Amino acid sequence: MSRPAAHGFPVVVSDLSVEYPARGPSAAHVALHGVDLRVAPGEVLGVIGSAGSGTTTLARVLSGAGLDAAIGSSEARPVITGGEASVLGRKLRGISRRKLNELRFHVGYLAQDAAQRLPSDRMVAEIIGEPILERDHRYNRSALATRVATMIDSVRLPLSMLEKFPYELSNGQRQRVALARALVLGPSLLIADQPTAGIDLTVRDAVANLMTDLRDGHTFSAIIVSHDLPVLRRVADRLVILDQGRVVAIGTMDEIFADPSHPYVKALAGAVDDGHARVEDVAPEPRR
Repeated sequence: MSRPAAHGFPVVVSDLSVEYPARGPSAAHVALHGVDLRVAPGEVLGVIGSAGSGTTTLARVLSGAGLDAAIGSSEARPVITGGEASVLGRKLRGISRRKLNELRFHVGYLAQDAAQRLPSDRMVAEIIGEPILERDHRYNRSALATRVATMIDSVRLPLSMLEKFPYELSNGQRQRVALARALVLGPSLLIADQPTAGIDLTVRDAVANLMTDLRDGHTFSAIIVSHDLPVLRRVADRLVILDQGRVVAIGTMDEIFADPSHPYVKALAGAVDDGHARVEDVAPEPRR
């Protein structure tokens, strides 16, 4: 399968609005309002925002994971209602299921709960190799084993982990397995939603170091959604800050926090000097 061409910017988001339609007693909810951003080739863009700011919705939409929810699924599906988002040269609004499936082979997606969703009845080797077999079920098994071993090594886990089940692993180990699975196809774009959430500080630092090394050693671009300001300072070239579904700042961390004007950005700037500052510790100022 040929790799989609990414002419210019791998990700271009123009005046994007996304809504979750009404479901039963739940009213419709607009999650993103007129969002504009771009990701340059080889760039890592950090995305930060408080709960309900739309960061996870943005990750789901750009990965394509939220655009083809199965019929009958209890999970709400985001719908693009305005503007456009292009990923690796493919426009997402109204994209066909076939083109979406093709695109997703070139986008590595680490969902917010990916570590908790690893199938408990499969060994790590099977979990990491599954995307390859989804693309080509006749893929050479020897080549598959080599690729899987290479990936487990790249996320700094011993080869002995390949024969373990997820319940035998720590939270940090499961997160690394999920990351290896997201990268096994050699994607052009990685989208990671909260890759360091739910793991202790020591492991969080190790995962941040790992992502920095992966970024330096690969040619993909990345969007990293995180509540962790120190992690974003280490891995991201630029930040985009969302508040209530709108972009309120974009630029390097130093540029954004040098002269903040938006109340939420000001609150974040005040926390930057704390080496362990996280977004959960910063409450957005209520609207008047």
